Amino acid sequence: MTVHHGDVELSLEVHGEGPTLVLLHGWPDTGALWRDVVPELVAAGYRVVVPDLRGCGRSSKPAETSSYRMHHLVGDVAAIIDGVGAQRVTLVGHDWGAALTWAGAAHLGDRVEALVAISVGHTSSFFSAGLAQQMKSWYMMVFALEGLGEAFIRKNDYEVLHRSGHPRASEVIAELERDGQMSAHLRWYRANVAMDAFILDPPQLAPVDVPALGIWSTGDFALTERQMTGSDAFCPRGFTYVRFEGFGHWLPLEAPREISHEIVNFLGPVVDRS
Repeated sequence: MTVHHGDVELSLEVHGEGPTLVLLHGWPDTGALWRDVVPELVAAGYRVVVPDLRGCGRSSKPAETSSYRMHHLVGDVAAIIDGVGAQRVTLVGHDWGAALTWAGAAHLGDRVEALVAISVGHTSSFFSAGLAQQMKSWYMMVFALEGLGEAFIRKNDYEVLHRSGHPRASEVIAELERDGQMSAHLRWYRANVAMDAFILDPPQLAPVDVPALGIWSTGDFALTERQMTGSDAFCPRGFTYVRFEGFGHWLPLEAPREISHEIVNFLGPVVDRS
């Protein structure tokens, strides 16, 4: 189905019946990131909503960088919740989708009942995680520069994506080269990560007033454990942390059953929540 937020069309799929989970992908993915997670969650009794977020996949790709600022992305999440007729949902996000999950939970009030953040911690925790995280995040400064980010990704036959360990790198590359998605994806960085982000004091964003689950893996090349565990300080309703051993950054692709198990374990049996 398609929902609208202003002039932006958001393409999404809805699977199953039950309490609603909205699964938000990150860079460089589309909703296809969750294809192996969805059946597990549907079998556990959930209705699972999987959008292609703005700039990605089958959804609209605004040309203006300002159209990708976080408040517009949060508005997209609100439009998705309304579009599927849900009163309250659990947000589940990976990578940029996790950042959007934290922002959505903080700003959508009683529309969100819980959140699951995979790989990326609360924004204030991320920017407070010290030099080790800053060193891992060097690529964000490259991606933030128009033209340079695209050239860097394409260099040496997309070496950066192949070496990142993405399990479906060739599929992702083909998608990025379709319909201007390469630049559209990178506008998420350009709209939301200032060039001086690691020099200024960390932003103090709102805490989230819902129970939160954070999942991180020891093989993540881009993110430290500290930026995830530090999220606890911004979760007054409780923060549950799960550490995976040996997996890399793309946990929904590398460990879909394990991810699904932790989500269901965190939320509890559907019969108790209906």
